[in-house]
Amino acid sequence: MGKTLLTVRIARWSAEHPWRAIGAWLLFVAICIGAGQVAGTRQADFDDNPTGELATYRGIVDEAGFTRPATENVLISARDGALDTAQATAAANDVRAEMSGLREVGDVSDPVPSPKGTAVLVNVELAGDPDTSEERVGALLDATATVQQQYPGLLVEQVGGASLDKALSTTLGEDFQKAELISIPVTLVIMLVVFGALIAAGVPVLLAMSAVGAALGLSALASHLIPATDNTSSMILLIGMAVGVDYSLFYVRRDREERAKGKGHLDAVEIAAATSGHAIVVSGIAVTVAMAGMFVVNDVVFSSIAVGTIMVVLAAMIGSITVLPALLAKLGRWVDKPRIPFLWRLSMRNNAGAPKFWGAVLRPSLQRPRTTLVVGVGLLAALSVPAFSMTLNAPSEADLPRSIPIMQSYDRMTEAFPSTGASHQIAVRLPASAEADGEAAVGRLLDRIAADPGFAHDQPPEVTPARDGRIYLISAGIPHDGASVEADQSLERLRTTLLPATIGTVAGAEFAVSGQTAGENDFVESMTGALPWVIGFVLLLTFLVMLWAFRAPVIALSSIALNLLSAGAAYGLLVLVFQNTWAEGLLGFTSTGGITAWLPVILFVTLFGLSMDYHVFVVSRIREALVLKSTKDAIADGITRSAGVVTSAAAVMIGVFSIFATLSTIDMKQMGVGLAAAILIDATIIRAVILPALMTVLGKANWWTPRFLRSREDKLATDETRVLEPVG
Repeated sequence: MGKTLLTVRIARWSAEHPWRAIGAWLLFVAICIGAGQVAGTRQADFDDNPTGELATYRGIVDEAGFTRPATENVLISARDGALDTAQATAAANDVRAEMSGLREVGDVSDPVPSPKGTAVLVNVELAGDPDTSEERVGALLDATATVQQQYPGLLVEQVGGASLDKALSTTLGEDFQKAELISIPVTLVIMLVVFGALIAAGVPVLLAMSAVGAALGLSALASHLIPATDNTSSMILLIGMAVGVDYSLFYVRRDREERAKGKGHLDAVEIAAATSGHAIVVSGIAVTVAMAGMFVVNDVVFSSIAVGTIMVVLAAMIGSITVLPALLAKLGRWVDKPRIPFLWRLSMRNNAGAPKFWGAVLRPSLQRPRTTLVVGVGLLAALSVPAFSMTLNAPSEADLPRSIPIMQSYDRMTEAFPSTGASHQIAVRLPASAEADGEAAVGRLLDRIAADPGFAHDQPPEVTPARDGRIYLISAGIPHDGASVEADQSLERLRTTLLPATIGTVAGAEFAVSGQTAGENDFVESMTGALPWVIGFVLLLTFLVMLWAFRAPVIALSSIALNLLSAGAAYGLLVLVFQNTWAEGLLGFTSTGGITAWLPVILFVTLFGLSMDYHVFVVSRIREALVLKSTKDAIADGITRSAGVVTSAAAVMIGVFSIFATLSTIDMKQMGVGLAAAILIDATIIRAVILPALMTVLGKANWWTPRFLRSREDKLATDETRVLEPVG
């Protein structure tokens, strides 16, 4: 038996032992979820997976054994009008008293008035491991709230890394719940339109939800090897619902068609397994390989998302070929109950034959293919042009919605105390033979910083020497937001002028700069450098998969070209929407003037992975029709007969992706809009206009097979359960 028969054997066993298969799947999902909850999720932080200058900085700091306690700031300002200095000072003293009595707190600073006298700041250091500060910051927030109640005429607000992470986690958690609650009914409605029956519509949704649950549990376990990020869960939900429903849609629809032809329940399940089931396996592998392209970036954010998305795709794939046949066999004809009258008739009419609508859409591509090809490619190329002016931004506080109260507090703090907004963290390591020269060089560096307008002058740089006098840690405040142009300019001067002219003159000395601004600049540079490698990796694998599937280099190359075209159009649309301000009111965001730096990579690998099953499905139907029809008729037949499944699957993905455009953070909005636009373009303009026009122009050249591949062509053509059989 060929390899493709494995899906049939699995389906037959599941159909003959439905309760065992269903019970095993439920047990698997329960174990994954339970194990994930017990193990917990390890969140990535700034120190995970250091590379480049950050790795040098970490090495110097770790060698010196510097402790970097987490810090919180309590800002006291007037609720209205001028600040009552005496009352603010009294409130600050109460803050010190409350905080000093907490076991979670180390040192508490004296009150510091702002340069303009509009606020007072108290700095609080947390005791214990900085990596677990978010778990302990709740006691400090309670103390701040107590003081606020005592002074209703003042604003007493706490801002710091731990409190900001806690507030952001709460917001993202609420967003995740919102996306989950909305995506399920949206997906169910789409499935009702597709199947016209409640049970048939519910089965794909339930399977997708179970796959998401299993993947969330598994990703929690995996986070102890590769730490998770704030976006990992969102990506698991987004990809899991889209792919899980997509795979089930192919399988259930083929099972229904076979039963409509008079096949028995077991025969229908086996035929669905031999066609749709095997296609699901190939598609799952293709998506998994594409998602693995994120490992090329060598960054913890992408590695975490890659792990999460690969797990949910594999879970959806395994569920589709194991528990889904059991459900279909057990339900039998009940899968088409209860029927919704209008939607049921619509579903039956769409299944009966090639829709006239798609015949009308295809007519220009078949009758005037060259003109249609030029117009279609020209349209998407024009939409791609703005992508060349894309500006990449690293994730920062600027991306967070100001509807979160702590972000309003953060803005008030940075306005009153510019130096608290961000700082450059400088690590210096001197050779043992040049300590005196090194100490003098550090002094010259501090003088240069003090004279530079790009640094904060209300507070001098904080210098922490190591015990042996060879290592210094210098914190130089910036009177600007860490993501601002001014902060970037001061970082550039520090790295290229100030440090080389001072520390760099000491033979054998090392230095490195870290902090928010340095981290964001280095991240953008890393993404810019990694993107071509990711694109090359994914393109090569896409070509190999298509070459293996069709043994036709022209088909493989055209699939790459079309996917690049749709990706470019999606990039261009992102730039038009998010680098400008015209859509701010429509989507509820404030433009940062750029695109989140990690998004182009995510968008590219996801688009190539998800469009693979569409392309294989459509082109295979066309090639199947070539046995009895001319090239033009085969193109028309293949696309019109596959249009229903492709449109339905795309509608699910677009619906789920669009939900993320309504979430709070701008990076989630950009991802939702980008993926929804890419899938929409791919399933309509690419598959229904440009692809048929291109294949009509190429004619028989589409199927040219080089000599070294021809020896396997006959085997592929006679394998009745091969992946190229239709799945719709």
